[in-house]
Amino acid sequence: MALQLPPAFEERMKSLLQEQYDRFLASYNHKPFSGLRVNTLKISVEDMITLSPWQLKPIPWCPTGFYTETGDRPGRHPYYHAGLYYIQEPSAMAPVELLDVQPGERVLDLCAAPGGKSTQIAAKLKGQGLLVSNDLNAERTKALAKNLELYGVRNGVVLQEHPDRIAGKFPYFFDKILVDAPCSGEGMFRKDEDMVRQWNADSPAKYAAMQRDILRTAAGMLKPGGRMVYSTCTFSPEENEAIIAEFLAEHEHFHVQAPVQSELFAKGETAFIREHVNEAHSIPDEIWEQAEHTARLWPHLIEGEGHFLAVLQHDGTEEEAPRHLEITAGSQDTNGGRLHGRNDSRSDRSRSTGKKGKVSSKAPAADQTSGQLEAYGEFIKSHLSFEPGGYTIVYGQHVYQSPLPSEALDGLKVVRPGWYMGDAKNGRFVPAHPLATALHPHEFKRVLALSSESGEAVRYLKGETLDVEADRVTCYGGVMPKGYVLVCIDGYSAGFGKWQDGFLKNEYPAGWRWTSV
Repeated sequence: MALQLPPAFEERMKSLLQEQYDRFLASYNHKPFSGLRVNTLKISVEDMITLSPWQLKPIPWCPTGFYTETGDRPGRHPYYHAGLYYIQEPSAMAPVELLDVQPGERVLDLCAAPGGKSTQIAAKLKGQGLLVSNDLNAERTKALAKNLELYGVRNGVVLQEHPDRIAGKFPYFFDKILVDAPCSGEGMFRKDEDMVRQWNADSPAKYAAMQRDILRTAAGMLKPGGRMVYSTCTFSPEENEAIIAEFLAEHEHFHVQAPVQSELFAKGETAFIREHVNEAHSIPDEIWEQAEHTARLWPHLIEGEGHFLAVLQHDGTEEEAPRHLEITAGSQDTNGGRLHGRNDSRSDRSRSTGKKGKVSSKAPAADQTSGQLEAYGEFIKSHLSFEPGGYTIVYGQHVYQSPLPSEALDGLKVVRPGWYMGDAKNGRFVPAHPLATALHPHEFKRVLALSSESGEAVRYLKGETLDVEADRVTCYGGVMPKGYVLVCIDGYSAGFGKWQDGFLKNEYPAGWRWTSV
């Protein structure tokens, strides 16, 4: 076996798995499984199967997930740039499935970067309700924001904030919360050898302290009767069953709910932690019995990497604490929604961020904001076939449609307050790339169709100017071909261009361009 596992890890896994250890160890001789998850915000599963140039094998615990072969390289296809799927490790698709998100709910993804699970949640919301995606790491939140934008999420807010500060703003507010906790990463050893090098015998205890705090804080943001899913990609019982047992001992209104698809997963392991950790003896037997209803995904039992999952259901009892915020989340899936224009560009470094995550530090005058909103409103009227819902928020020159009013975000470090529509300055509005990626062809008044098989799509994605005859630009609502055009690849939005005199000026942003050979 090429991969050298830490001796302390091997000894612990022998004790944990006993007669299954040899099978577990043999799994490291197999290549990691790869997969993609269909983005149903843009395409149906059935249509993706029809379009796919690869053979797709269903992943049993995720109805939108499919295994791919190592040589398929779905990241080097125009469909990836059109946001038709997210490339994701198969086991990582399980937590959101157990969260059971329904359209219209308020959902928090507390440790969200780089965004795979957030895009999965967004697809389940179907453009309705609210998604708040948070991560503390500044660089990782950039990837998080970009992935949500690529996959056409209209009703998402991205934060870079400590969980305690979010809890102070949103007590008992969310219907569902995902805590995909930072962990020692033992379940990813086969997939990422860097995780092996970073691991040491103290890693589980170090992460367990962090996980306890995060889970306790998350509980204070969940509505009575709501659901949390706690997940890790590690085998360590100290970070898994022990965390859940301690949480249940402190929170009487929660219980563990066994996964609906429990036959696909192994049950929680409690014998090891009860035998090896002294503190375990202070926790009642009935709580440890509940902890056995958690789930483990073992690489020697499934086609995927190691994961741990716990569904924590609240019993609906009202907590003796401040009531949750009375906020009506603006759905981004509502045609004809009102524009809520207001000057939200106040100089507040803790929340006001603009393009590329940079903080907007200068608030425009009221008349300037009025001009920005007027330019934005004119663009919406002349280019879109619908009026976006939610709240219009202006940070500096950047305009967003947010599912929340700006006061709900006061005092928080905001990376994206909502759907990034574009920049308004000097009486002009310039649409942003995330506006394009979240549109469907019928929602924009000029559309250019490109084929993924012609080579023209790749040229567009590389940022090249295209020769395009006027009759190729499909126009709606009586507009002429000249102006901003929504560029679609095989019928799915990829970005903007500007057509004039037989040429399409490329508006595909440099940081998103095709770099594959």
